[in-house]
Amino acid sequence: MTGLRVFVTGASGQLGSAVVDAFADAEVVAPAHRTLDISRPDQVAAAVADARPDAIVNCAAFNDVDGAEDRPRDAFGLNAFAVRSLARAAEAVGATLVHFSTDFVFDGSAREPYGEDAAPAPRSTYASSKLAGEWFALDAPQAFVLRVESLFGTPRVWSGRRGSLEAIVAGLEEGREVRVFSDRVVSPAFVRDVAAATKHLIVARAKPGLYHCVNSGQATWLAIAQEAARILGVDPRLNPVSSAGVSLRAARPQYSALATTKLAAAGFPMPTWQDALRRWLASRAAPSEAAALRANRP
Repeated sequence: MTGLRVFVTGASGQLGSAVVDAFADAEVVAPAHRTLDISRPDQVAAAVADARPDAIVNCAAFNDVDGAEDRPRDAFGLNAFAVRSLARAAEAVGATLVHFSTDFVFDGSAREPYGEDAAPAPRSTYASSKLAGEWFALDAPQAFVLRVESLFGTPRVWSGRRGSLEAIVAGLEEGREVRVFSDRVVSPAFVRDVAAATKHLIVARAKPGLYHCVNSGQATWLAIAQEAARILGVDPRLNPVSSAGVSLRAARPQYSALATTKLAAAGFPMPTWQDALRRWLASRAAPSEAAALRANRP
């Protein structure tokens, strides 16, 4: 991809690492946090002006959902106002902006997958900060906002923050009892597929705007854990729990499946979550195990 320069923030995180890998054939500028604090508008403007990228992909975020209730300034600073700075910097150099949002902007009262035209109804400080970030991002002349959820895809050796699915798989592999929600419905998102979709939208010059970017389909966390156990070939020790019986600082949507028809219409149909789960488990397995996992299909 000769000539494309991509500026990636949050490149050391789970999603950011996948985005950097996806653009291996482009020129990637990925400043570390110690050299660029995106909550500082002056630093953002200077860094983007110096790099003059064709695209800015913002993978940085304040993701402590419960902690945001006590730290709203930090949550809005990174999830909203930093995005405003990136949008302004993108406009100044004529770059495309890609920003990632969340399913948490919905209240979870739906009974069928949310489309991009569904009205947001955030129920927490974190969710409100992410919704504000969407608005700021879409102020840029050429911007994509991609809503993701339940991200997974770290390698077996990973020192950073892990998601819910990684925790479930670790418990299954270690033979521990795993508590899983039996009534929360999600559409998991494999970071490699999200990164590939991001690249497609930029390279294909798709119509800018809001897209849902998750693997297709929906399931409860219990069903996802059962599928992971089947692929791994283990006898799971699952403890189904109800979301009503778990006390959390911030409210979560009970139903947050997202529809991906708009992304498919833009030329990138997302694989099913089952296919993505199988590919991830095979990619993190030892070479002797990988072939067996790949073959362990329905």
